Amino acid sequence: MINSDLDDIACLSASRRDPTHLPVHVAVSAITMAELAAGPHAASDADERGRRQDRLQRAEAAFDPLPFDADAARAYGRVDAAVAAAGRNARGARAVDLLIAAAACASELPLYTRHAADFAALEGLIDVIAV
Repeated sequence: MINSDLDDIACLSASRRDPTHLPVHVAVSAITMAELAAGPHAASDADERGRRQDRLQRAEAAFDPLPFDADAARAYGRVDAAVAAAGRNARGARAVDLLIAAAACASELPLYTRHAADFAALEGLIDVIAV
């Protein structure tokens, strides 16, 4: 599973990445797709809006999103508790990323991200792999 940031999706196809460190099969959370869908609307610059729309359309064509379902909702309780136990705020700016982590946890998938430190409290729940 790939984390929500646009860079995380882009890094999978970037030629500068060593393909031996990337998964053969990739899943993207429906929450990631929601973030991508919001991206073009948040851009004030027309060129940036176009780039974001292109990323969204490529992701929509390439991935069948992993749903945030009842299992993921239950897993979020464990994710929230782990983050709180580490003294971090689970309700802050990265709350959406923790929903994605819960989907990975429920599906027993590793989470690939450029922001591995954001998931430091989740050892034992999911494998977080920095790319």
